[in-house]
Amino acid sequence: MPMYVINAPKQASLAVQGSSDRFPVRRIFCVGRNYEAHAREMGKDPTREAPFFFTKPADAAVDTPFTLPYPKLTEDLHHEIELVIALGKGGSNIAEADVMTHVWGAAVGLDMTRRDLQGEAKKMGRPWDWGKAFDNSAPISAIKPIADVPSVETGRIWLSVNGELRQDADLSDLIWSVRETVAILSRAMTLAPGDLIMTGTPAGVGAVVPGDVITGGVDGIGTLEVTIGDRA
Repeated sequence: MPMYVINAPKQASLAVQGSSDRFPVRRIFCVGRNYEAHAREMGKDPTREAPFFFTKPADAAVDTPFTLPYPKLTEDLHHEIELVIALGKGGSNIAEADVMTHVWGAAVGLDMTRRDLQGEAKKMGRPWDWGKAFDNSAPISAIKPIADVPSVETGRIWLSVNGELRQDADLSDLIWSVRETVAILSRAMTLAPGDLIMTGTPAGVGAVVPGDVITGGVDGIGTLEVTIGDRA
């Protein structure tokens, strides 16, 4: 075993449904504007342009239920509910027909967003990192093994805040399917076991404040609950 000059970081991981074992997280890739209605609400053309990606650090992933401290530097924290794909096998230039053989499981997650910081970055032509890649910004449900998942192509995806429904769509509304998304991503870099892909959010994103309780889910895959805590 190698010796390190400082203590090695703890391996980021997520719970697995029906098991005490955990899923090690390597990287988190996120797809931007992958539902037509959400593209429109963000003021963008929903035509089927090539998908684009941004990332979050592995330790942004946290188990749910979770109390998320209201993050620093923002006055406009938004929720974005998403289907999450967990890879158990890596590769590059993966064919669409082979993608599901690389998938270990699926979950539901939140791409929490400091919308004011993201908006400022967009205006200045800067990266989105400060708006997207902050502490605890990816609360995710326990991962369900893919053999037990009925579908990653159809199924209701929804989110409520304090019992009020805000996001409600179907996975069939994705502009780029799971198979297409993973295949395209694998052309840009070699994917690896432990990589997560957050596949985009439907319309209805909005702000949350301390005390709010977010619930959401994807039919046949899982549900989550996140409470917004006091400021960090």
